[in-house]
Amino acid sequence: MASNARLNLTLLGLLIAAATANVATAYTNHTVGGDAGWFFHSKTNTSATNYKFWAANQTFNLGDYLIFRTSTNQTVIQSYNETTYQSCTTDDALDTDTFQYDGGSPEFDQSLTIAVPLTIEGVNYYFSDGDDGVQCQRGMAFEILVRHGNGLPPSLNQPPPPPYVEPPGDPAQSPPVTINGGSPALNNKASAGGIDTGARLYSLFFGVTSLLMSFIMC
Repeated sequence: MASNARLNLTLLGLLIAAATANVATAYTNHTVGGDAGWFFHSKTNTSATNYKFWAANQTFNLGDYLIFRTSTNQTVIQSYNETTYQSCTTDDALDTDTFQYDGGSPEFDQSLTIAVPLTIEGVNYYFSDGDDGVQCQRGMAFEILVRHGNGLPPSLNQPPPPPYVEPPGDPAQSPPVTINGGSPALNNKASAGGIDTGARLYSLFFGVTSLLMSFIMC
């Protein structure tokens, strides 16, 4: 009896463990660099923290966000191109694999927070190309491995736009359309026949009248 109870508990534990393994963690906001934020110290020419070490101790999934607490003195570059990442510049980057987040503030040394969603599974690269790439070269760079997790939430999993369709041409430039069975012309045969018949009747009436007047005069 006791052995059956232990067997049942063992099986229950295995089922719970299997179910737990199949359930991905919830979506997470990762503050890049922790309390240090995303900053570069120009006086010491060093980054605020070791961002590669920070990233190595995190688990990233689709739908998570990277939160960059930074300022307008730094940039946030997201790339899926390792060559661009290694070069610390976006000079040869493509619009389809590299994106810059600048917070929309043109003023210098203004605080801002940039939220970057993780929408592509696999290796993602991040760096700052401030000071012509010096910030990246001096430590403001890291890479992460984005796992599938729960997949993208509906807010980030938008369908692609519909394919482009050529608009119709300008109606004013379209050729005229011929419609069969249209209204008859004003000078059609029926009208012409009616005019000729009336003229003949008038002539006949005038001739008869003239003849009667001749008899009366006589």
